Amino acid sequence: MYSARPGGTRYHPVLDRLSTGTSGTVALLGGGLLALGLRGLGELHSGWLALVAYLALCGLVGGFARPQAAPLIGLAAWVCCNAFAEHRHAELGWSGPWPEAWHFAVFTATALLVSLPAALPRRTVRAALLRLDRPA
Repeated sequence: MYSARPGGTRYHPVLDRLSTGTSGTVALLGGGLLALGLRGLGELHSGWLALVAYLALCGLVGGFARPQAAPLIGLAAWVCCNAFAEHRHAELGWSGPWPEAWHFAVFTATALLVSLPAALPRRTVRAALLRLDRPA
């Protein structure tokens, strides 16, 4: 089966999205692996490289997740970034409500913005109904 957005002429295969729980699990495991990679680079401290790396993780997992999973992906990324990149000893630290809320909001917004285009309504097109003799 293929699908297309209403009014569009390009057809794309229908992709199944990860469930909410699976997305959170993948984000948590990916955050732990990312912490190991940052440790190998010597970048386990509060800085822009760790923040950008966790934003990229949120975008990557959000690309395969449903939009409802964005808060869980953001929370998993915040926990891993806070525990491993900012405080380094696998313990959560508290910098105050505004910096921590800002980190959580940015991680969640990244996952949500990347997952939204896939959630747009699509119409299903059967390959048997496509006319290939018509010019594009």
